[in-house]
Amino acid sequence: MKKRYSWPEGHWNWPVELTHQHGVRAGDYIFTGGQADLDANGRVRHPGNLQAQVDSVFGYLKNILHDLDAEVDDLVRLVVYFVGDDTVEKNILLQLGDAIGANAKPVVNTIPLPQLCYPDMLIELEGVAMKASRGNRLVRCNYTLDCLAPIPVQFSHVVRCGSAIFTGDITAIDTVGSVLEPEDVNAQTTLMMDQLCKALDVVGADCGDVLKLNVFYVGDGTAANWEQPALIRQSYFNDPGPAATGISLPDLAVAGLMTKIAVTAMRIYENSDSRRLPKIYSWPGGHWDWTIALPYKHGNQCGNLIHLGGQVSLDINANVLSPGDMVAQTRTAMDNIKKVLAELGATLDDVVKVTAFYQGEASAEALHQNLLVRSNAYKKPGPATSGIPVPTLVYENMLIEIEVTAVVT
Repeated sequence: MKKRYSWPEGHWNWPVELTHQHGVRAGDYIFTGGQADLDANGRVRHPGNLQAQVDSVFGYLKNILHDLDAEVDDLVRLVVYFVGDDTVEKNILLQLGDAIGANAKPVVNTIPLPQLCYPDMLIELEGVAMKASRGNRLVRCNYTLDCLAPIPVQFSHVVRCGSAIFTGDITAIDTVGSVLEPEDVNAQTTLMMDQLCKALDVVGADCGDVLKLNVFYVGDGTAANWEQPALIRQSYFNDPGPAATGISLPDLAVAGLMTKIAVTAMRIYENSDSRRLPKIYSWPGGHWDWTIALPYKHGNQCGNLIHLGGQVSLDINANVLSPGDMVAQTRTAMDNIKKVLAELGATLDDVVKVTAFYQGEASAEALHQNLLVRSNAYKKPGPATSGIPVPTLVYENMLIEIEVTAVVT
């Protein structure tokens, strides 16, 4: 499929040369990379000023959409990586809501972090938009559920646009904003998954329609605090299941909150009926595996959309390959991405969005160590990208996890 790429005039840049773009359009889908409050030389424009940074990154995102013949009203999802607590989170959402206005009502996913990739960066913002390639706005349905956590009126819990379904953050937070079963990750996981089922049901879908899930949980980078919640989550899916990425964080901003999930799904809608879409799954021979049996596959294709779960540097027994070596682990993860794509008849040229979670701090050196390896794997012009530092990943000595979305003919 012919793609369009966006690098608006005067847009921010990295301080190193990369094979990446700020936005990619493929058919009806538009993906932006993580937008940062940087200038054309890779310097933070408003160090320490969150309000100014929010305005800056939203302005950059809006420019990308305009460059690709879309508008803010075409947004279906926003992803917000930020530094701060629940008060900071609420203020960011209020500010973004005011900027978005009343029409788009996208879902929103918020991920609190100790720091972002460059010192003094406080927010990184990415978006997904949908607009018909012939120029008209696609019909969408926006849903706010009474049984889910309260959100600002400018956002939705669930958005359906054509066949595509997006959810915001699903958690064990109740309708008045209180955390149920505080500090109990297993109990919260069950509540969270039950809420996910309700969110999907509002559009006539279920867990069998899910293509990609992203889970964030409070953890210390060991299998011990990951495995039991993973077993609870997997019980809601059949085999073969969706592609998955799970990331441990020191906290989730809200006191007592231990986990959250967001999914992308697809289902065909015809008049008053709907049905499941066929999918193709990928698990290359000899590919890496988890420490426990899970129904998830490394990649899937539904229509022309491909999702890969986070690819890492593990072997078939979940042993970390090249422990402590960021460059080697990044190369292995990229090789694994190529293998999964190949089994689906795709290549890196089909990738439109890549997100890398890597063990690191607010350091240009830490980011560029893996970013340059990732970037060099692509041919110009390259996909949109986000690079997110985290204190730990799922397993000890695992340094990077990379997920991608691709669109094929």
